[in-house]
Amino acid sequence: MEQDFEAIERLIAVMEQHDLDRMKVRVGETLYELVRREAAAPLVTQIGHVPAPVPEGVGPAPVAGPPKNVKRVSAPLTGVFYRSSSPDTAAFVSEGQRVEMGEVLCILEAMKLFNEIQSEYAGTIVRIIPQNGELVSQGEDLFWIEP
Repeated sequence: MEQDFEAIERLIAVMEQHDLDRMKVRVGETLYELVRREAAAPLVTQIGHVPAPVPEGVGPAPVAGPPKNVKRVSAPLTGVFYRSSSPDTAAFVSEGQRVEMGEVLCILEAMKLFNEIQSEYAGTIVRIIPQNGELVSQGEDLFWIEP
């Protein structure tokens, strides 16, 4: 784990030195993808944010299950869900929009890395489940797509 942080710090230094906005590097089995939100510096977020405990019976309304003909796009990892690449840009997709296989749907931020989540299906976005900036868990539904 310590080596991962050192590798990430070195990659951030390379990004700053060469004024890069985006960089992907594969080292063995590990793929590092760094994306800047602003041209000035790489976005760094605090790790270890723990939401305040929610009293029982209080919280977001449960999400009803998807219709039978809907394909589910789930979070491949635990991270923070973002609908766009930066706060001042448009969302990648919206409900009712037609998407193609491989099209970027959102970004999940995990351990200061921004992972583009691509559609596994062609179809129409029926529902976007998490709110922008919400922490999602691995396996949690992100989108419902009607083929």
